[in-house]
Amino acid sequence: MAFMVIRRGDASLDEAEQLARSVPDGRWLHPSSAALRMTRAGDIWQTQEGPFPADETVAGFAIVDAPSQEAALAWAQGWPTADAEGNAVLEVRETGCPGGCHGVDSQSPAHLTPYAVLIRSCPKLEADMMPAPGVIERMNARNAADAQAGVLLAGDGLKSTAKGARVKFKGGRATVVDGPFTEIKELIAGFWLIQAASRDEAIAWIKSYPFPWPDAVLELREVIR
Repeated sequence: MAFMVIRRGDASLDEAEQLARSVPDGRWLHPSSAALRMTRAGDIWQTQEGPFPADETVAGFAIVDAPSQEAALAWAQGWPTADAEGNAVLEVRETGCPGGCHGVDSQSPAHLTPYAVLIRSCPKLEADMMPAPGVIERMNARNAADAQAGVLLAGDGLKSTAKGARVKFKGGRATVVDGPFTEIKELIAGFWLIQAASRDEAIAWIKSYPFPWPDAVLELREVIR
């Protein structure tokens, strides 16, 4: 089983250019002041430049293979002390999405600028609603083609927070809180990790993707290398 362990943002981290990098295979993101939020309604796109409220942001994430959610939570509770001495909040979410989307993990290092494309959640995504027939097949085909082309490095959906949990650190001590979580605007429903020669090229990739819903909110964040 694969789990995404999300280090949620906070006021102290959101504007930090460099974060502790002692988490194995962690992906740390540049602050939201350099981010772009893209909202799609039908065929119309609107964009909003960051920064965004700290409690809506993601500071970084790691993908963890674990035999169970309990094992993934145990991994999260061992988050590096340098970070956990503050009030870090981690979200542990099993990967996967309704309809059987295929996760991608090429294990390939980026030779261009890496970008995380984060799918912001909404009530229907939190309800694990199934997309229309054929949509998942188109997504899987696009993901496979882009992985083969070296554009898509990794990506997957996330199961709803009803199946997830948070690990909250205070003074280095961890407390586990089971989902679901009701702050929809703070939640992530999936991600892609792509590489592109420029931010404009990454934006073009997003606009060309066959999203499963006519409406979507995404956040484009450059990954710290």
